[in-house]
Amino acid sequence: MNPRVSEVKPGNDFTLLLTFNNGEVKSFDVKPYLGIGIFKQLNDVSVFNSVRPFLGSIQWSNGVDLCPDTLYLESVKVA
Repeated sequence: MNPRVSEVKPGNDFTLLLTFNNGEVKSFDVKPYLGIGIFKQLNDVSVFNSVRPFLGSIQWSNGVDLCPDTLYLESVKVA
């Protein structure tokens, strides 16, 4: 099992700064998802900025979430 999200901070450029429960800090780019289905709602900056950790993953105020494995595997380590 991959590490789970313990903290998330939204960035100004539709990225997320994720801290995982193993101490790793990684950046996840949400932009590729913004034109797809329910993720289109995240183009609203107030909705995007509502992101919070949720059960080892993340969730926005509108109920949209992402798989914690996707977050870990598709994010890039921050130096």
